[in-house]
Amino acid sequence: MELSKIKSSLEDGLLSFPITDFDENGEFNAETYADRLEWFVSHEVSSVFVAGGTGEFFSLSAAEYEQIVNLSAKVVAERVPVISSVGRSIPEAIAFAKMAEKAGVNALLLFPPYLTECPQDGVFEYAKAIIQNTTLPVIYYNRGNGVLSADYIKKLADACPNFIGLKDGTGNMQDLNDTIKTVGKRLSYIGGVPTAEIIAEAYLSIGVNTYSSAAFNFVPELANKFYHSLRAGDTETVAEITKNFYIPLVRLRSKKNGYAVSLIKAGAKIIGKSAGNVRPPLSMPTDADYAELEKIIKANS
Repeated sequence: MELSKIKSSLEDGLLSFPITDFDENGEFNAETYADRLEWFVSHEVSSVFVAGGTGEFFSLSAAEYEQIVNLSAKVVAERVPVISSVGRSIPEAIAFAKMAEKAGVNALLLFPPYLTECPQDGVFEYAKAIIQNTTLPVIYYNRGNGVLSADYIKKLADACPNFIGLKDGTGNMQDLNDTIKTVGKRLSYIGGVPTAEIIAEAYLSIGVNTYSSAAFNFVPELANKFYHSLRAGDTETVAEITKNFYIPLVRLRSKKNGYAVSLIKAGAKIIGKSAGNVRPPLSMPTDADYAELEKIIKANS
């Protein structure tokens, strides 16, 4: 796929992040996952990010990851870009990248290192080593213990021609605006905080036109309506959906660590598109929180 098409999908259109399907035994369910991908593409998404944070990348084995990237490339079949995650250790990230290349995935989303606190020079070297060892375009996920400043992002862009985008997971508008103004159009910029719609207006105001939508997994029509209203400057509709859906969802999400993912799986179950349960260390919502989510969905359907 041409780089221009990949970058265009990152800069205009709703980015979708499907959950990963597990069966009743907690094993990857290829059949229902293929159906989910087809359903996503049918709802006019601009790209599909597979095995991402919402897709529990951190819980997948290498064999499962390989199944996912192969299946995703086959099902989507170049209709929109398929972007898969890589990360963990440098050798693991490079190995995952090779699987994605072989499968026909169009680009990669590079996650920050896990667990240990990291100095920025070390994070820079981590990202550079991985990006320089793949032929695919790479988006860096600026989040957690892998947050890079504007100067380091520019340094990484100068060192790696295939570094094409930055996904913001911090919500820090000051630092993100610094990066955008420092690095400029060399990169594509994506909003990537959990339930990114809640600050989508702020993102848009500094030139970030797209964001990751996890809620798309269970309210695709509403997610699309919100995005198109945002881009059209329909502030009344944006305010209404934010007040009635996204604020209640974010308040519920804030009740327990991990709900940014497990509530999405619960939402999929509520609408009849179950992908099974999350894997530990995450846990599914309590009965009371499940009922509250169901109430929020029904009120906005």
